[in-house]
Amino acid sequence: MLPEKTIERLSQYRRLLLANKQKGKENIFSHEIAVQLHLTSVQVRRDIMLIGYSGTQRKGYNIDLLIEKISSILDDEKGLNSIIIGMGNLGKAISTYFYGKRNKIDIVAAFDIDIKKTGRLISGVWCYHTSDLETIIKEKQISLAILALAPEAAQDITDRIIFAGVKGILNFTSVPLNVLPNVYLENYDMVTSIEKVAYFVKENHLQNR
Repeated sequence: MLPEKTIERLSQYRRLLLANKQKGKENIFSHEIAVQLHLTSVQVRRDIMLIGYSGTQRKGYNIDLLIEKISSILDDEKGLNSIIIGMGNLGKAISTYFYGKRNKIDIVAAFDIDIKKTGRLISGVWCYHTSDLETIIKEKQISLAILALAPEAAQDITDRIIFAGVKGILNFTSVPLNVLPNVYLENYDMVTSIEKVAYFVKENHLQNR
């Protein structure tokens, strides 16, 4: 199993490679990847060697082959069905962004407690009431859940979806969640991220006075 930070960088590499491919580029060097992602060439080469791929000194990495190799590491061969829970502004934004863009991660359903949102398509995804969670998770063989709901409901919903069979959770709420050891949890705390940026803006401002 690869380290978490390596997986994060591999995802970034693939997006960068796809963007360069769209521009007609066929090969790329580690230092080009490093510059575009604000990394070091050594780090890029180490990551790519770790997945068992190597380029040539003259041409660097073949973009198509490297994309294929990274995809074989990151993607489930059969694909993963996922859901979004909470279809407020954040949930809709996530659904819109992902819809049709990740052929190995398919958002197949959304859920909300608001009956004004349920029983219809929202951002390309059918929205069910949260009372149907367990049934839909089992019917559609859901592996991954994205939480974009109210913080006070997050742990209860988490307990329900884990019991129904979900094995991975991306948590956009501000609540630390308790999960079973065999469930992978990724927390994305927007408030902390914004405050981190604000801190460095403040420090840079003070230093430049």
